[in-house]
Amino acid sequence: MNKDRYSFCGRSRRTFLSNLGMGFGGLALNSMLHSDRVRSAEKTVYAPPDGLAHIAPRAKNVIWIFLSGGVSQLETFDPKPLLNKMAGKTYDETTLPNPQKLPMYLERSRSVVGIDRELHAKIFPLQVGYRKYGSIGLEVSDWLPHMASCADDLAVVRSMWTTDNDHAAEFQMHTGRHKLDTPEPVIGSWIHYGLGTLNENLPQFVFLGEFKDPRVKENFDAHYLGPTHGGVQLRLDPVSPLSFGSRGADISEVEQRGEFEFLQQLNRLTAEDYPDDAQLQARISAYELAFRMQRSVPEALNLAEETQSVQQLYGIDNPTTAVHGQRCLAARRLAERGVRYSLVYLSDYGEWDSHSDLQKNHARSCERIDKPIAGLLKDLKQRGMFDETLVVFTTEFGRTPGVEYGMFNKSATGRDHHPHGFTVWLAGAGIKPGIHGATDELGFHAVQHPHYVTDLHATVYHLLGLDPRRLEVPGRKRLDMDYGHVIEEILA
Repeated sequence: MNKDRYSFCGRSRRTFLSNLGMGFGGLALNSMLHSDRVRSAEKTVYAPPDGLAHIAPRAKNVIWIFLSGGVSQLETFDPKPLLNKMAGKTYDETTLPNPQKLPMYLERSRSVVGIDRELHAKIFPLQVGYRKYGSIGLEVSDWLPHMASCADDLAVVRSMWTTDNDHAAEFQMHTGRHKLDTPEPVIGSWIHYGLGTLNENLPQFVFLGEFKDPRVKENFDAHYLGPTHGGVQLRLDPVSPLSFGSRGADISEVEQRGEFEFLQQLNRLTAEDYPDDAQLQARISAYELAFRMQRSVPEALNLAEETQSVQQLYGIDNPTTAVHGQRCLAARRLAERGVRYSLVYLSDYGEWDSHSDLQKNHARSCERIDKPIAGLLKDLKQRGMFDETLVVFTTEFGRTPGVEYGMFNKSATGRDHHPHGFTVWLAGAGIKPGIHGATDELGFHAVQHPHYVTDLHATVYHLLGLDPRRLEVPGRKRLDMDYGHVIEEILA
C-alpha cells in the first residue's frame, strides 16, 4: 500500500483539515464532547483478552471426553432399582407423581422435532446390573468395571439437564445454546480466546476423533470469535496427522519455508489494507502455526514411543478398545506438551442413540470406552499430571425411564432421548470426588441440585482461572444463562 496517496505536504488529509484555521474547529469539537462526557474513540477501542487468568487457576489443561447419541444414565452411573420393581407399569399406574405432568417437564424442554415423548410412559427395567464402588459408594454399571475401579477419583454429577430433545443437544453441550437460538462459540474456543497458548508449536484447541456427519464440526466451531480460535482436527497418524498439512515428498523444508515466507509477505501487505479482516488474520496465524506443527505434531502423536505397559493400560493391544485407547493416550501426550484443551470424540456420531436394542448397543459401546478412559485417569496419576489436568466426561442427554415404542421401535427394546436428567463426571485438577445432585426415584427429572449444561462450562472456566463474564465481545449478545454457575460443591 502507498501510504502517501492520501497525504498532503507529508501530512494526512485528516491532519491537514484538522490543523486548518490553527485547529480551532477541533478544539471546539473536543470541548463539546468533553462536556457531554464522551470519551475519545481511542479509549473505547475494544481490546481482546491478554491471555492472563482472571483468578488463580487450579487446572492447566482440559481433556473433554464426549460420547455422541445420548448415554443412558440408568445403565451407567445412576441406576434406579425402582425401574425393575415397576417394570411394565405406566407412570400413572405408580404411586409416584407422573413426571411428564410436572411443571418442570415443559419448563426444561424446547421441542425441535415435535415428537410427543409422552408416548413412552411404560417403565422399562434396567438392562444391566450394578454394584457400589469406592469409599463414596458410587453405583456403577457392570458394563464399566474399569471406570468403577476409579470411583474415588470421580465427582459424579447426577443432576444435569438440557433443553433440546433432539440431537442438536450434542452441540448445545459445547455451546450452551439451543439450536433455535443464535449460535455461540464452543467452550474450547472461549478458553483459547481467553488464555491463548502454552506451546507455540501446537494448536491450543484440538479435536481428536473421526466422523462422517459434517455437523460434528459444530463441536469445535469458534463462530464469531473467528477461525483463529477454532479447534484443529488431528488424525492419529504420525506420518500425516494434519489434513492437507504435510509437505510434498518432492519439496524440501528450505523450499517450503521460502514459499511460506513469500505467502506471508503477500498476506501482510493485504492486511495493511484490511486490518479488521478476521479471516485474513487467521490465515496468517495458520500458516505460521502449520509450518511449526509439521515437526511437533507427528512427534506428539507418535504413540509408538510409549512403553508396552502404557499402551496396554489404555487397551491399545486389544482391537475392541484400540482406537479409543489411542485417542485417550494422544490426549494425554498433547496435554503433556502444552495443549490446553482437547475434545476427545470417543464414539461414532450418534453411537449411543439406543432407541432399540439398548442392552446390546450399550454393552458394546461401554466395552469400547471403559478401559481407555480408566487408563487415562490412572496414567495421569502415575505421571504426576492428575493435579493439573481436568478430565470431563459428558454426553448430550440421557435416556428415558420408559421404553420407547412406536414407529421407530416396534420391538420396544430401547429408550428415547431424555434431556430432563442425566449424568456427567469430572476428575483431576481442583475436583473433590463424590456424588453430587440426584434425579428422582425413576431417574426422570434432575431434582436435587439441578444444573443446566452451562454450569458445567462455568466450573471448567473457574478451574482454568477464567471469568466468562469478562470474555464479552462487543456487539454480541450473550444470555445470562450462557454464563452458568460454578458447581461449588465438587471443588476441592
